[in-house]
Amino acid sequence: MKRSICRFIFYRLMGWKSEVTVPIYDKCVVCMAPHTSNWDLLIGLIYSRAEGIEGHFMMKKDWFFFPLGPIFRALGGIPVDRSRKTSLTEQMAQRFNEREQFLLTITPEGTRKANPEWKKGFYYIAKGAHVPVLLMGFDFPTRTLSITRELNMSQDVEECIREMKEHFKQYRGKHPKKFAV
Repeated sequence: MKRSICRFIFYRLMGWKSEVTVPIYDKCVVCMAPHTSNWDLLIGLIYSRAEGIEGHFMMKKDWFFFPLGPIFRALGGIPVDRSRKTSLTEQMAQRFNEREQFLLTITPEGTRKANPEWKKGFYYIAKGAHVPVLLMGFDFPTRTLSITRELNMSQDVEECIREMKEHFKQYRGKHPKKFAV
């Protein structure tokens, strides 16, 4: 029932379409861009539920106050404390290793503002957990969510970021001026 409601909302009410040409693995890191609006999270969540995918996402722990904290956790949110000196990449790799299914969505830009210096954590999490990295793009003018590329994880991190930036150039976020490659 929940899935059919989310399908109705995503495809009919919101008018989005999806283009998926790569397999969605039981365990993988999904890099999503452009991330220019809080709507990106909501759209991604509705899409994943519409397709029966239970995904997870990391978010600043500051957002996990009552009553939002329990809601975000129920939706797959993982609070992140950036001030702690523990290795977030190791923690996430461990979560992958402990579960049969774990899909983690990350925004490599790390912010909703224009940031040409993309974060590298996705690479180290995927390498540490031995999982593939898929690229998910949002194109707001055409209302298309695309998952059409898998990164070659035998490359070094800089090559992966260059490949990602080149791939994501074709997508336009809700606020295009807030996206920088």
